[in-house]
Amino acid sequence: MSDLNSLFEEDANALTVKDDDLSSVGALAKRAKELEKEIEDLDKVLSERKEQQRKLLEDAIPAKLEELGMKKFTMSDGSQIEVKPFYGATIKEENRAAAYEWLRQHGFDDIIKNTVSVRFGRGEDDLCAELLNLLREKNYPVDQAQKIEPATLKAWVRERVERGDAFPQELFGAFIGQKATIKSA
Repeated sequence: MSDLNSLFEEDANALTVKDDDLSSVGALAKRAKELEKEIEDLDKVLSERKEQQRKLLEDAIPAKLEELGMKKFTMSDGSQIEVKPFYGATIKEENRAAAYEWLRQHGFDDIIKNTVSVRFGRGEDDLCAELLNLLREKNYPVDQAQKIEPATLKAWVRERVERGDAFPQELFGAFIGQKATIKSA
């Protein structure tokens, strides 16, 4: 029995925490919180700088070069600045159904990707092997999601514009702009 008591005493002594240990944990936690705040501040500054750079490359430099009647030039350090078109598109949620319908009606439905997912509970592995139509007939929970990958939509918009094909740009949230690229010497 005395061996058992000595084991309990050793465990109790091992759980004793000194004030110095607690203060060092507190100091470490305080420093972690300071770093968290510093990282948040740096993320904010980084976002601001990226936006400033975007405005320079997509607005100020292309506008100035257009004003000068230039598309590209070489700087004294050998760096080259060139303005090229860029394309983008983002279909708003409220336009999604109409945009997808327009794509289907005009033969561009190959860029629409369909995802079907089914959630099964424990022990229902055998049901996963059934076809989608069987799942719907048996009223299993089936979700269908349709989407167009952003890069695919961007490429599709670029292709339409470069071919001179008309399409409802507003429906697709399409935008076409100029962007400067700077290549170091």
